[in-house]
Amino acid sequence: MHLARPHRPVVVAGTLSELRGPTSGLVELPLRLWWHPQRAFDLSQRTMLLWMYENVLREAIRADELRNHLDGPTLARLWPELNLPRGVRAAWEARHPRLRTHVAA
Repeated sequence: MHLARPHRPVVVAGTLSELRGPTSGLVELPLRLWWHPQRAFDLSQRTMLLWMYENVLREAIRADELRNHLDGPTLARLWPELNLPRGVRAAWEARHPRLRTHVAA
């Protein structure tokens, strides 16, 4: 079992196509996923987009959190740039080998 952090298993979507979260605009993450007072992420800003994806991938405890906030094609495109714990990266790449090819490309 891969861990996002001690005692927290990584949650991985069954398919990348089920991830149909927003791809533009302002997105406010729920307090459970991002406990900072400023919870809105402007997805037009690449750094904010990366930051939001990193947080959701690290903090999600249910698949619906992934489906609601991540987009499959966007995740595949950003994958090589995401700063993720080893356990999160390993779990996602084991389930979705396509992500590994994005890293190698």
